Amino acid sequence: MQEKKRLKVGEHITELVSDSGEGAQKASVAFAKASALMGNGLWTVEVIPAEIQPPPHTVGATSGNRIRFGNKPMTNTGDLADVVVAFNEMALKGRMLNNMVKDDMLVLIDSQWAGHPVHKKTYNEVLDEVRRKGGTVIEVPIEKEAARVVDDPRRGKNMFALGVWARLYTRDLELVKSCVHELFAKKGQEIIDNNLNLVQRGWDWGEEHLPLEIVVETLPELKPMLAMNGNTAIALGAVAAGFELCSMYPITPATSASHALADFFEDLGGFVHQAEDEIAAIGVAVGASFAGRTALTITSGPGMALKTEFQGLAVMTETPLVIVDVQRGGPSTGLPTKIEQSDLLHSLYGAPGDAPKIVIAPASIEDCFHVMITARKLAEDFRIPVIVLTDANLATGQQMFDRPRLSTEMLPPPLDLSPVPEEERNPFDWDEKTGLSRRHIPGQAGGTAVVTGLNHSRDGAVAHDKDSNEHSHTMRSRKLATLFSTLKAPVPHGAEEGELLLVCWGSTRGAIEEAVDRMRAQGASVASLHITFLSPLQPGIKAVMQRFRKVMTIELNYSDKAGDPLITPDNRRYGQLAMMLRAQTLVDVDCWTRVPGRPLMPMEIAAVIAEELGMREAATSVTQETVA
Repeated sequence: MQEKKRLKVGEHITELVSDSGEGAQKASVAFAKASALMGNGLWTVEVIPAEIQPPPHTVGATSGNRIRFGNKPMTNTGDLADVVVAFNEMALKGRMLNNMVKDDMLVLIDSQWAGHPVHKKTYNEVLDEVRRKGGTVIEVPIEKEAARVVDDPRRGKNMFALGVWARLYTRDLELVKSCVHELFAKKGQEIIDNNLNLVQRGWDWGEEHLPLEIVVETLPELKPMLAMNGNTAIALGAVAAGFELCSMYPITPATSASHALADFFEDLGGFVHQAEDEIAAIGVAVGASFAGRTALTITSGPGMALKTEFQGLAVMTETPLVIVDVQRGGPSTGLPTKIEQSDLLHSLYGAPGDAPKIVIAPASIEDCFHVMITARKLAEDFRIPVIVLTDANLATGQQMFDRPRLSTEMLPPPLDLSPVPEEERNPFDWDEKTGLSRRHIPGQAGGTAVVTGLNHSRDGAVAHDKDSNEHSHTMRSRKLATLFSTLKAPVPHGAEEGELLLVCWGSTRGAIEEAVDRMRAQGASVASLHITFLSPLQPGIKAVMQRFRKVMTIELNYSDKAGDPLITPDNRRYGQLAMMLRAQTLVDVDCWTRVPGRPLMPMEIAAVIAEELGMREAATSVTQETVA
């Protein structure tokens, strides 16, 4: 057995990458879960090919997972990876081309390609490049060793690699095995035993051959916590909120939320309905909600496009409805497996006519759970569609967070099916101050009324006159003003005033706040402001912005870069939140946006801060510190 160098670190970023279909995701789930059970803070991000069946042994086939874990709560994916376990050199090269790994990274790679008649040349070229940049390579006979246990090593080498990976990071072997057992619990004892054998063999190989071991410190305080991805959190939040129906049509990356819900929803009195298409899915949800069972529909960008007409119907009929949009790259089919924040303007304005909706964007996986409770309550209290904007980063990543304390207060009150008093029998008997009106349930005594998608008066009758049209528009809009009056102003992170304010929404929050903290430690006068409610916008935003010399949004959507060919101040397209803020506040809000198909890294945002504040030396030191 080789004597090992021992490296103790506060946190590390590690990746397992392979060809699509080789089980890297499964092995990563076991590694991440074991790390969480050992007490590490955690954030994971799936690496998913854009194609369903990409050509194997190519850069485009790279699949796997990135895991950031350590001795503090993790709020984002972090910067560059320290360690990569790769099943072939092209998967590794894909991560290098995407600038996701450190120059001095440690690489564990399957050695089978060293003598391969086709891939030997590229294998040696990639590994030579790693060494030239200062990286270290350890060749591991992953497939060869897996073939000793299973007939098809492609269906077992992930577990051997998991064992080596676990030994490198001094994971608790019994915990790892327990997680693997859980993964294969429904596959039969022979498959379970084979996989546990592979993990043990990988561990033993690492024990004998690895020249070092890495100890990652754990959280200082252990308490009841959960680790899950955002789609699972959405599903559990829907149950906690008391939803009884989820109507959906499969679409990446939203599908797993409804799959997670289907695993247990029926046992809790709920029902997942897979419709024939996205239009039917929202139609079923609107119908169920109209009948008194507020429903949920889950989709992604292209599905949102198909749901626009029924969104307008829900607004006009004032039917409670919750829509979860797991954003992905666009337009059209775009990047089905990659992250963007490109559906904000569509969510606000993507319905015929003036159709006010509530739009909320969770910032973390923990938020994904709690936002469902808020969304249902608002949908029912205001009789309005509520759109929850998550994204592919939240959907597929895992995070550790405090175990929620469930309460019956999270559930809606029982439906009021008592007879409707004579004076409240109009289905749209709006309160002039708030725009709110009583919800009628079909079959309720005294609740019979006309409900139509055409413009109508208080009694629901079709009305084409200008006064009725103006009044109904006013009442529907006033509901947003009523909600606005109850919201709290967002609080800046870092400072109340200064030179630069970064404004953000959604899952970019963790990376931006980490970058702000780094640069403030370097003396930068910078703060960030995270906005959760996007319709209506939270109060006090303009007042905060006016306390900073410059304001800019950081977003994962497209904007023209100032100075690019033909781009002028008159024709420049801004980031979507920047456009909203400029229109709403009349403040000259700039933007820095990118569409890399992956989460933003704190080091990238630190470089933006340094550039804006003329602190290039500070940015360099922060980046070098991150990479070291």
